[in-house]
Amino acid sequence: MLTTNCSLPLLAAFRSLEHRNFRLYFAGQSVSLIGTWMQRLAVSWLVYSATHSSLLLGVVLFAGQIPMLLLAPYGGTVADRYSRYRILLITQVAALGQAIVLAGLVLSGYYNTWVVAGLSLLLGTINAFDIPARQSLLVELVDDPTHLPNAIALNSTMVNLARLLGPAVAGALLTLLGAGPCFAVNALSFGAVIGSLLLLRLVPRPPRPRRPGAWEGLREGWAYLRQAPALRRQLLLMAGLSFCALPYGTLLPVFAQDVFHGAAGTFGLLNSVAGAGALAGALYLASRPAGGSQRRLISWAGLGFCVSLLGLALSPRLGVGLAFVGLGGVGMMLFIAGTNTFVQTHVPDHLRGRVLSYYVMAFQGMQPLGSLLVGWLARHLGAPHTVLLQGAAGLLVVLVLGRGARRALVAPAVVAEPA
Repeated sequence: MLTTNCSLPLLAAFRSLEHRNFRLYFAGQSVSLIGTWMQRLAVSWLVYSATHSSLLLGVVLFAGQIPMLLLAPYGGTVADRYSRYRILLITQVAALGQAIVLAGLVLSGYYNTWVVAGLSLLLGTINAFDIPARQSLLVELVDDPTHLPNAIALNSTMVNLARLLGPAVAGALLTLLGAGPCFAVNALSFGAVIGSLLLLRLVPRPPRPRRPGAWEGLREGWAYLRQAPALRRQLLLMAGLSFCALPYGTLLPVFAQDVFHGAAGTFGLLNSVAGAGALAGALYLASRPAGGSQRRLISWAGLGFCVSLLGLALSPRLGVGLAFVGLGGVGMMLFIAGTNTFVQTHVPDHLRGRVLSYYVMAFQGMQPLGSLLVGWLARHLGAPHTVLLQGAAGLLVVLVLGRGARRALVAPAVVAEPA
């Protein structure tokens, strides 16, 4: 067990690992997410290497993310009505089934682009229920509420460590063996997360005397956001950048193959460097003392991320592009995790799932629309010009909405839990 001493930054950065449940969750997810990032990389490379179409690449990524936009609010309502732990266990088992089917089809050769898109759509549907439950469960994994921001930051650290390692391993496997083994490794990695969930010892939440229906729950979450201008502004800022800037990753296979004249290893390197930058940003957040200002950090991080996209678009060679991708990873993670922390620490627990579902909509629900647009633009303008437009549009969004967010009231609306 770690001994927290806030005078020691290294120990303070990992203080939420004092809690047994969070340690188990952290360990299991760390293994599983490496497989998840391997699958993401392999899907993108499989589609683009087979079709050489940035538009079809955007369509497949759209299929995998559009359920977030359509179903995440319902998933948040479910997370508030039922056991978040049981929902997460069910969704992880379902995602394991999807991974097994995808691995089997690719390894046997019985697949095409539309089969991959259909399975991506299935996984996106699962994630629309998984992510609100997962995000809402964090508060139940730490016994000390003051450790929640650190747990969120370490959760982001875990995701980005996997984003660093997963593409590196996937790049090697793609070069040597093809995409099939990447999908097989992802399927095997679910054993770690399912095993860790089964070992958790959670105190049951007190039963709610009244469970709102799905649509009533959605209305309650939206009504809360209407009374919380600071939260609403941050979610709008997230939605804006998720639509116009964050989908730049859709075009990384195009940059790897057509702009920097590389192969699967180059694609893996671009993703790993982005993951390394994001990991550095997440570790910085984890080491920050509790109670620091989040909104200013979020705005500056968004600006830095968009500037890095401009640099990537204008990069004459791979080394320069890698530098901007790494800087972009730092800015992107500070923006995403900072927004998540701000939302989690400004919402009452009985509304957590519903409000976080709107965060999921803003973060991951808008990206499929952006991916589709980015794929279409790249087909007509080329990848570098498209990323240049993304960076410029993102700067405009941050300057307009970020300024408004700083003017919004800090205190969230107070909504009592219904009797």
